[in-house]
Amino acid sequence: MTDKNEPQDKAEVADSPVTTRRGVRSFVLRQGRMTDGQKKAFDRGWAKYGLSREDGMIDPRVVFGRDAMLNLEIGFGMGKSLADMAEAAPEQDFIGVEVHLPGVGALLKEIEERGLENVRIYNIDANDVIDLCLPDACLDRVMVFFPDPWPKKKHHKRRLVQPEFVQRIRHKLRVGGILHLATDWENYAEHMMEVMGEAEGFANSQGVGEYSPRPDDRPITKFEKRGERLGHGVWDLVFHRTN
Repeated sequence: MTDKNEPQDKAEVADSPVTTRRGVRSFVLRQGRMTDGQKKAFDRGWAKYGLSREDGMIDPRVVFGRDAMLNLEIGFGMGKSLADMAEAAPEQDFIGVEVHLPGVGALLKEIEERGLENVRIYNIDANDVIDLCLPDACLDRVMVFFPDPWPKKKHHKRRLVQPEFVQRIRHKLRVGGILHLATDWENYAEHMMEVMGEAEGFANSQGVGEYSPRPDDRPITKFEKRGERLGHGVWDLVFHRTN
């Protein structure tokens, strides 16, 4: 919470409020403080790389200046994995969604340091991006990597991957487009598989009930490497839209 007598940073008022939705939220807003480097990157880069709810329904071809494969990552954290993917595939375009400002600043710093031109960012609730900003059938791939697992059973309703959410994503994917989920919580992986196995208009790329090997284009995060050393599992689910 910001002290009412303390002036807000530009970044803190860039796109407020973070969500227009009421009811159960899938995230807790833990803003923290941006580092000086993140703030400076934000101030230099947001006008070029930032997208807002007020922009309304976008035309990706206008936003990126070309017609290319379009990827959406929901909840990119500190942005390194998204920057890695964008750098490795300059022929593709990427939209990242993250509600936490330090992560937005960190990604903008990565974009600046790597000279990336194929990334744009929303700093609002992913639900608003889906409902208010993206045309139907505009996406080739949607990625949700390591979302908050809400491990306590009483909080499972807060998990992002739910039947209604998946169907809204489906309409934004082109037919044949990919929904790629990943988690390091086995219980959440089972929940994801149950939701996706029953989801209309999706088919498992590996066969019914099967998890996917990690695709080569999903970077391994430091957090994931640490978990692997500790013996933690990681589960990938790759489904495609059938109709």
